[in-house]
Amino acid sequence: MESLIIGVFVIGYLAITLEHNLKLDKLIPALVMMAVIWAVVSLGIDSFSNWFDSSNHSLVEGFGALMHDEKVHLVEETLLHHLGKTAEILVFLLGAMTIVEIIDYFDGFSTIKNYVGFKSKKKLLWMFSGLAFVLSAIIDNLTATIVLISILQKIVSTREERIWFAGLIIIAANAGGAWSPIGDVTTTMLWIGNKVSTLKLVEYLFLPSLLCMAVPALIASFMPAFKGEIEIDDANEDKPTSKYSGIMLLIGLLAIVFVPIFKTITHLPPYVGMMLSLGVVATFAEIFSRRKFSLTDFNSMEESNQHAAHGPVHHSLSKIEMPSILFFLGILMAVAALESLGILFNFADSLKETVPMLGTELHGEGVSDLVVMLLGVGSAVIDNVPLVAASLGMFSEPLDNELWHFIAFAAGTGGSMLIIGSAAGVVAMGMEKIDFFWYLKNIAWLALIGFVVGSATFMITRTMF
Repeated sequence: MESLIIGVFVIGYLAITLEHNLKLDKLIPALVMMAVIWAVVSLGIDSFSNWFDSSNHSLVEGFGALMHDEKVHLVEETLLHHLGKTAEILVFLLGAMTIVEIIDYFDGFSTIKNYVGFKSKKKLLWMFSGLAFVLSAIIDNLTATIVLISILQKIVSTREERIWFAGLIIIAANAGGAWSPIGDVTTTMLWIGNKVSTLKLVEYLFLPSLLCMAVPALIASFMPAFKGEIEIDDANEDKPTSKYSGIMLLIGLLAIVFVPIFKTITHLPPYVGMMLSLGVVATFAEIFSRRKFSLTDFNSMEESNQHAAHGPVHHSLSKIEMPSILFFLGILMAVAALESLGILFNFADSLKETVPMLGTELHGEGVSDLVVMLLGVGSAVIDNVPLVAASLGMFSEPLDNELWHFIAFAAGTGGSMLIIGSAAGVVAMGMEKIDFFWYLKNIAWLALIGFVVGSATFMITRTMF
């Protein structure tokens, strides 16, 4: 049964990568793959010997001896658990995308376009890479990618030029998210799990992450794609923008920045803060749109309802990329099934057995370092979340051991090597319709160089801390 499930995953994965060749939207194989895998899990539950408890990051003891009804109940609980975790990400994503669309409704990003007083592709490359690196550490790499690609779409009119910038944004966003406890879901997992502290995370990973971003950007700046000047669409140059464009941009970005602050104060999941931020931004949007907004004037309610479909919030929600959301749902839930069966855990454990020195403290031994780097490569092929979850159950090193920081770096930046290897990549793929093989050919090698340089930097500098 496990072989069948892996086969379905591989076929679904290939269908996603061959989206343009098959003329099939990637959300279709993602959803079918997810549904078929979980159906096989449910029908063949008695044939599995392992089950991974995601909440405790360990295998369920005595799973094979459980009764059929107990196993079915465990499957239902696990499915609900993963759906809840996936829904947290999707709701967060919906909130962030809606805020971005509301800003765009008021032409907020056009104000940034006016501040960019240059057309040099090389300068734009460094501007977006630097912004992605910093913003992802503050608001997380997923949201930073959404915001920056939205700005990019206002500055660079040609899609063929934009996708090059988007590729480097993915690398920079994932690099920036690695050194912040709220910058990437995997670093957040390690932070919440008391494996890394904020101060040590910054000390260990800031320089490796910076070089992971800067070296690919430096190499790319000499490539033909980033030479010359960008083509700016002058057709809308004289288009009047809303008088609230600047203030809505400020309110929207501050609302997004508020999300990690809210999480730190309340210890609630990030999507709760994002919904609060969305509510605040939507309130200002309704007021600034000059529509009827009164809690006492009941006579105006009917007139307001007649125009509700034309309001900024409704308009923004209608522009959300739902195919990207559904694709995200399918691929995350499919990977969750592999995690639940212990396949990913066994994959990480097999590395531990294959390489004898894995599990020892890291003091520069190449073998141990190599295995952590392989986990980083694996995070690009599969997903970094379950691999980090497996590592939490495999290792017992204390708080701020260098192993955890290397895992945080490898898992956070390794996903840049494939377009669907990270949340930032998946979102960029949906927003700009980036082809899997185009990214593999043109951007993956840059991400690999950044990953190797960053890893080497970590190995050299870790003895300083």
